[in-house]
Amino acid sequence: MSAVRLQIDLRGQRLHWNGPEGACRSFVISSGAAGAGERDGSGCTPRGRHVVRARIGAGADPMAVFVGRRPTGECWTPELAAAHPARDWILGRILWLSGREPGRNRFGAVDTMRRYIYIHGTPPDQPLGVPASHGCIRMACEDVVALFEITPVGCTVEIHE
Repeated sequence: MSAVRLQIDLRGQRLHWNGPEGACRSFVISSGAAGAGERDGSGCTPRGRHVVRARIGAGADPMAVFVGRRPTGECWTPELAAAHPARDWILGRILWLSGREPGRNRFGAVDTMRRYIYIHGTPPDQPLGVPASHGCIRMACEDVVALFEITPVGCTVEIHE
């Protein structure tokens, strides 16, 4: 079990990283615009105990674009964004979450991992500090790269209001 723990405060729109020997960091995030909730298709951010199931994007450019958890070979620019205005941008790194509470955020219609809920980078023109995502936890690209470097697979993630 990892000594690293993440606490995600939906009300405060902050992610708190707690590491070994009392080390801690705090980051501004953006959670689901539809609020908190676990239902598939809701656009809400799931609550409760989770774990980082996979780390994706090691070594990629901080502005690298991912679709379906795969790098597209593109790097986000305002021009690329203008050419694809409907894209929900996933940039830089992905920490893919899996629920730990059967019936609440794991299995069936409330499964966090099957809902593809990530902690990921977002473009600099997107708001942080307010709920605006489709359910994922968005972070500034430089912040998600820093978090990725200090957060192992198996890390506990607690998401609360």
